[in-house]
Amino acid sequence: MANSDETSRVLHAYAKAWLASDLEKVLASYHDDIELHYMGTSALAGTHRGRDAAFAVLGQASTRTNRKLIDVEDVLVGESLGALIAVEDLGDPPRRVKRVLLYRVQDEKLRECWLFDEDQRFIDSMWSKEG
Repeated sequence: MANSDETSRVLHAYAKAWLASDLEKVLASYHDDIELHYMGTSALAGTHRGRDAAFAVLGQASTRTNRKLIDVEDVLVGESLGALIAVEDLGDPPRRVKRVLLYRVQDEKLRECWLFDEDQRFIDSMWSKEG
């Protein structure tokens, strides 16, 4: 289990890469055994285990929502978990949405992520569209 210093380093580096649209560094931040937990009722909701499954669902989510990161408002760090408060424009026309991404860090990588959206119904409608 990571300590708060490791969690802070990993989350701040990830946020910086995401804000810079550095896809290579973003993808390198994920642990080989990453688990993504997406809430809601869309076809993308559920738990996605491993890099292949995670990258596939991340790609579908991006395609279906036409997403653009606007800002990472805050990075929160605890002893075993950390979170990013992100603001993204989603959809066409774009709609601004605040999202909380809760992470567990292991081996200097993002090992697990839970995604919570301020408007889950809107996200479900976006993720229900074919990409």
